[in-house]
Amino acid sequence: MREVWPGQAYPLGGTWDGVGTSFSVFSEVADRVELCLFDDRGREERVDLPEIDGFVWHGYFPGITPGQRYGFRVHGPYEPAKGHRCNPAKLLLDPYAKAIEGEVAWDEALFSYRFTDPARANGADSAPFMPKNVVVNPFFDWGSDRRPGTPYHQTVIYEAHVRGLTMRHPAVPREQRGTYAGLAHPAVIEHLLGLGVTAVELMPVHQFVPEHAMVARGLTNYWGYNTIAYFAPHNGYASSGQSGEQVTEFKAMVKALHEAGIEVILDVVYNHTAEGDHMGPTLCFRGIDNAAYYRLHDGDRRYYLDYTGCGNSLNVRSPHALQLIMDSLRYWVLEMHVDGFRFDLAAALARELHDVDRLSAFFDLIQQDPVISQVKLIAEPWDVGPGGYQVGNFPPLWTEWNGKYRDSMRDFWRGHGSMLPEFASRLTGSQDLYASSGRRPVASINFVTCHDGFTLSDLVSYNRKHNEANGESNRDGTDDNRSWNCGAEGPVEDPEIVRLRRRQRRNFLATLFVSQGVPMLTAGDEFGRTQRGNNNAYCQDNEVSWVDWSLARAESGLLEFVRAVAALRRAHPVFQRRRFFHGRRAGDGRRDIVWFTPAGKEMTAADWHTGYAKSLAVYLNGEAIDEPGPRGERIIDDSFLLLVNAHHEDITFTLPEAEYGEGWLTVLDTADEGPHEEPPADEAWPAGTPVAVTGRSMRILYRPRAAG
Repeated sequence: MREVWPGQAYPLGGTWDGVGTSFSVFSEVADRVELCLFDDRGREERVDLPEIDGFVWHGYFPGITPGQRYGFRVHGPYEPAKGHRCNPAKLLLDPYAKAIEGEVAWDEALFSYRFTDPARANGADSAPFMPKNVVVNPFFDWGSDRRPGTPYHQTVIYEAHVRGLTMRHPAVPREQRGTYAGLAHPAVIEHLLGLGVTAVELMPVHQFVPEHAMVARGLTNYWGYNTIAYFAPHNGYASSGQSGEQVTEFKAMVKALHEAGIEVILDVVYNHTAEGDHMGPTLCFRGIDNAAYYRLHDGDRRYYLDYTGCGNSLNVRSPHALQLIMDSLRYWVLEMHVDGFRFDLAAALARELHDVDRLSAFFDLIQQDPVISQVKLIAEPWDVGPGGYQVGNFPPLWTEWNGKYRDSMRDFWRGHGSMLPEFASRLTGSQDLYASSGRRPVASINFVTCHDGFTLSDLVSYNRKHNEANGESNRDGTDDNRSWNCGAEGPVEDPEIVRLRRRQRRNFLATLFVSQGVPMLTAGDEFGRTQRGNNNAYCQDNEVSWVDWSLARAESGLLEFVRAVAALRRAHPVFQRRRFFHGRRAGDGRRDIVWFTPAGKEMTAADWHTGYAKSLAVYLNGEAIDEPGPRGERIIDDSFLLLVNAHHEDITFTLPEAEYGEGWLTVLDTADEGPHEEPPADEAWPAGTPVAVTGRSMRILYRPRAAG
């Protein structure tokens, strides 16, 4: 008989202390919980957890060391109509597992009901088809690792997929491609630094499971928004085949990125799990305590409330589900040293009953937590439920993916009329969305593209989605792309269309980097990655989704442009303001921002609402920044004039009168096909000079700050 001690109820999960391992799992509904231990040949040994405190079943096992594979079997009621789905025939993953070995092998045994008779419980053993939890060694030599702590206003985010970023990178060793080690490769880090990236936002790295139906179609869940273990790094992204080594490899990746000054932000999916709806498999939470972990219909508790479009919603009204989320977040900060989180479908976490409540228990817990409140917190501020679009409504401490920025900039540059007021609001930090809640421009995470939708090149090349490869008859993915193909659908050889598409890409990128807020660049957009018109490549684990690094040569001009505009932002505080513009004359008579018509006259109310107007000039006064530097010093910068022309024809702008600057130099022009050459000072344009701006382009001028 294996020796078992009572142990402690906390910490939850399987925890090695150097001598033995403590196992504990919460279940209020259980009558009995078995720990299942597996040897190298897959043979199973079952031992009852001997103690229960506060509905936590636990025991301590001397001599069990890292590498031990295990699972749980929970004995209790199987009464779906009452919300209970315990079935000891189903091997269950540990909600607190730090590592998972293996993958789900889809079989009817994974389901708690019979396919031929869903009302009957399924007594088939699921263990042969289940991945196993693994006890890990938590010790790691972090050395002098320190979080970069980059302020939001200096942050540039790069959204990337661990696998897709490096699968085709020629400098990354083949065995490291698509892994945490590959992402930490010096060649990848050098590329990120060249772009001025200060933070990588990684698409889901929590252990996830591809859906049964998707696998049956010969596809997989490439994006990973189908989590099953909130503490475990996804094992498919580890280069080592050793059990549990994904934890060490992930930590080494974080350490390497930190050494380069790059933060690590995780895209996390706490709104639902991989177990799906009432017809889904029993892999973990469902078999442990279904009603505690999931939102169930009050009228018929067989069914799940679904605010996510994925079959279920995590029960954030339950203290144990909330504890799971908070423990997971703290683990990733304290043990894995990550620097922040982007919360997928964050509105779902704020649903106390049905309505989205920004003062819900989840946000209260985040606000007061001394660990989580100090890292970067980014909300995807919507879900698929009623009233789920909540851009601008999250509380202080939070930043948001600004979907209105994305939509406005797409509409403006594709030539929609009546967009000037909206364009101006988004360019200047979306004060209309964030100021009333006490937040500042950095609350807005600005993006034109992200993983979900067209890439930048596809945005200017396709009017319609082309998702046939997903096997859903092109029904999946949004139809609201706000894209424009510049005159022809897909790849073309027409030189005029090619030039226009290149210019449009530069317009979007230049706008992104001179906007107030936090810019987010999607991996591969810097050199024209395409998904061939697929705007929902969630199931494409292939060259459709993987970054094609050969484009770095073929599209070297675009890459150099991104580096130049990123460097421009980095060098100038006027593009990184921590406070909103006010537009009023200060004591010295200067205004921080002024808007002009192309004729060089200040915009009037009528000018803003002229439906056909698609062009304007923006004066940014670098000598009227009203926020102090880090030591309280005055910040003085060059002044800039943005000449923005979304009209299809060339427009001649008249430069403003001398009080705004007597001489202007071009620092960037999106109409330039090649790199911009810095003009000599004696070629500066005087005030009142006419300046031609190409149709659908932006010219950025600057006036050097006053001497002294």
